[in-house]
Amino acid sequence: MACRYQVSLTAGTILHNSKTLLTTWFWAAYLMTTDKRGLSALLLQRQLGIARYETAWMILHKLRRAMVNQAREPLRGEVELDETWVGGAQAGLQGSRQLKGRKAALVLVAVEKRGRASGRLRMEVIADFKAATIREFVLRNITLGATIYTDGLKTFLGLGEAGYKHVARPQPLRTRLRQGAKSVVPLADRAIGNLQNWLVGTYHGVSRSQLPVYLDEFVFRHNRRRVPQAAFQTLLGLGSSRAPTSYDAIRGADRA
Repeated sequence: MACRYQVSLTAGTILHNSKTLLTTWFWAAYLMTTDKRGLSALLLQRQLGIARYETAWMILHKLRRAMVNQAREPLRGEVELDETWVGGAQAGLQGSRQLKGRKAALVLVAVEKRGRASGRLRMEVIADFKAATIREFVLRNITLGATIYTDGLKTFLGLGEAGYKHVARPQPLRTRLRQGAKSVVPLADRAIGNLQNWLVGTYHGVSRSQLPVYLDEFVFRHNRRRVPQAAFQTLLGLGSSRAPTSYDAIRGADRA
């Protein structure tokens, strides 16, 4: 009877057809949203006594796929925009803009300015440095009329024509930044540094194909970092309204 009740309750949600107890799902969502360091599948397996590592891994991936609210409001006001490589250094590449043969993923980062503090955050994997690619991300994630601060990358220059106030300033060389020179996008740089440390410290790196959902988790956690209980409730709400993702689809992304 209890099994039938669970199937009826979870039908059409991220828990669809799951044989895992609802209490395990709720504990996983709670631990995932309240642990400041993030939660690996191995740690979840140990804490909840889950028999198989693969089950713990799948629970976390299904929860990650429920972390983006499709109706979320775009960033507004003053926003810093920057790009970075996620995936580590690679020998044999010529220049930081080379795409061919690169194993790392190109990620675009946008963060609201709240004085010297960071507001809401957006991160996405993008295919290239083209102005059209960057503009498409900006139009989806930042309110028209907002002020966008960037470095001097030429592909950012079309933002003014797209309906934004664009403030572009030359970024000091990396050697000067390491010596204490101020970045022109300090909040974006801080978010990038925190992301890199989190991916390595908690997960010891992730595959390129699965990186987008880890970015979704990082953004979800950052945007709700001061209200972990609300984050837990939000994740449950989003999970109950999100269509399920099949095991094959999730594993297929891992193999892509």
